[in-house]
Amino acid sequence: MTKKNIITKHNVPYILLAPTIIIFAVFMVYPVFRSLYLSFYEYRGGTYEFIHWENYIKLFQDGIFFKSLFNTFVYLLIQVPVMVVGALLIAVLIEQKFIRAKAFFRAAIFLPSVTALVAYALVFKVLMNSDYGLINYVLKVVGLPPVNWFYGEWSARFAIIIAITWRWLGYNMIILLAGIQAIPEELTEAAQISGASFFQILFYITIPIIKPVILFCTITSTIGTLQLFDEPFILTEGGPNNATLTAGQYLFNNGFTYLKFGYASAIGYVLVVLIAVLSVLQFRITERSDT
Repeated sequence: MTKKNIITKHNVPYILLAPTIIIFAVFMVYPVFRSLYLSFYEYRGGTYEFIHWENYIKLFQDGIFFKSLFNTFVYLLIQVPVMVVGALLIAVLIEQKFIRAKAFFRAAIFLPSVTALVAYALVFKVLMNSDYGLINYVLKVVGLPPVNWFYGEWSARFAIIIAITWRWLGYNMIILLAGIQAIPEELTEAAQISGASFFQILFYITIPIIKPVILFCTITSTIGTLQLFDEPFILTEGGPNNATLTAGQYLFNNGFTYLKFGYASAIGYVLVVLIAVLSVLQFRITERSDT
């Protein structure tokens, strides 16, 4: 009697993939369903009590939550267009033939996106210090009044936007640059021979061809902004007066500071719905512009 071999050429791929699938299920899939479950519960008296839709009802009556959403959408409406358009312009500029040391500029602009968060946040805290910061020193030199970056509501918001843009502009730039480099040179050369200007090539050749790449950068930037947590938490801790508090930071505070895991889970699922709606809208707008 021969012993049957368990491992065959047909099940080897499944065996090799099994550890990854198990890890993914434990650390990604399970938390998704667990948080959905917790969003209908509240921790009371040492046990979780089922409270139906109470967390969601309370959430839509929570003024701090709506302020955190307002702050998040301020970042979204200002920072995302600046970051995508700025990255596109830099990518187009770097790809021009008259630019020398292209590798240096690519690396220098991309470097902030791989810089340690704490290190770059501390640098911005020093740069924007109201007493001895370099930015206020430059403002004084050119005859402008100094700015209390972290003490005014709107100045603190713009400080966060500047920090986010500095960090992630290079990430989008690299992606857009790859899309531009994939455009056949024959197209741009033919346009130049026909007398097309720089802006005509940009708007009628470059942008239409890399539109899917621009959409990708826009969606990922939108998702990242709606999940924004690191910069406000480290630079301003959500202040002053919750002026820089984001929905992601409010979720963190409720979950890990106040231990309201059910309420934090409800916030998380509201953010999921917002991200899904905005992503679908961006896809629809792009599809309509293509027709």
